[in-house]
Amino acid sequence: MKIVVDAMGGDYAPQLVIEGAIRAVKDYGADIILVGDEAKIKNELLKHKASRLNIDIQPASEIIEMHEPAAVSVRKKRDSSIVKGINLIKEKKADAFVSAGNTGAVVCAATIALRLLPGIERPGISIIVPTPKGASFLIDVGANINAKPIHLMHYAIMSNSYCHYILNKENPTIGLLNVGEEETKGTDFIRDTFKLLEGSGLNFIGNVEGRDIFSGSCDIIICDGFVGNVVLKVAESLAETIGTFLYRELKRNIITKAGVLLLKSGLKRFKKSLDYSEYGGAPLLGVDGVVIIGHGRSNANAIKNAIRVAKEEVERKVNDNIIESVSHAISSISEEPAIKAD
Repeated sequence: MKIVVDAMGGDYAPQLVIEGAIRAVKDYGADIILVGDEAKIKNELLKHKASRLNIDIQPASEIIEMHEPAAVSVRKKRDSSIVKGINLIKEKKADAFVSAGNTGAVVCAATIALRLLPGIERPGISIIVPTPKGASFLIDVGANINAKPIHLMHYAIMSNSYCHYILNKENPTIGLLNVGEEETKGTDFIRDTFKLLEGSGLNFIGNVEGRDIFSGSCDIIICDGFVGNVVLKVAESLAETIGTFLYRELKRNIITKAGVLLLKSGLKRFKKSLDYSEYGGAPLLGVDGVVIIGHGRSNANAIKNAIRVAKEEVERKVNDNIIESVSHAISSISEEPAIKAD
């Protein structure tokens, strides 16, 4: 199995990206192809004395920066690490792609080059959400901000397969993010989506509210990319703010400092449970290939775990199972004319 890693993607590229790739080779036995500036990649590999590891280099002379518009950059920068990396998947020279670079560019390049899975109309970015009851799954967090009800229906089908085969949830519960639990709540878009999910045959439990996202009340939470991205950014900011307040209070005086020593192991577990780097990257579901999108601030641990997630997706043939699930759902669901995709 070969996994392509965008060596130039992310705030700490290429140093921490390459360090994470090296750790993945050692811990998971993955074969890595690093795409990017050849001289910089070789220099980093030399620092880590990694010449004997299963790491190849694919030169790319351009970088799509975080601030650049996705579609324009993908079209103009054909020799960028993102475009060249995705093309390796298209050409069947590798099995998966991992990048912590420009999210929009990764989604755009993957959609254009790899195309979508049969029956899927839009890709969705999904993330693991830590809860007291275990991991939950949130989709979409930014790939499609102009979604239609059928797109969210597809997200539910794909998430159901992913949670079954990757998170080992036999019959995951699915909730639709809304402003209230009653099925009459929300916009026409949400109510139409509710009707589709209700007749899907999936384990749909109805609407869930924002307070339910981190409670573990359901395994999968469905929303459009606009709402999902806002949820993601608020959650990241809140976690950082809580961490800052907690650190400030624990360092306030000699008594609280002594308490830190007593609580040290517990605080480490608490931090780890909320650390995004432990969960790897965000799977881009719906494209005909395995694509994992990392946080822009991904450190070496996050890159290593993103590669682990990519490896698991390939090994467990998640896309094959999604295709089968979508085909079955489409053949069994009778859609109302008012809520068809067209």
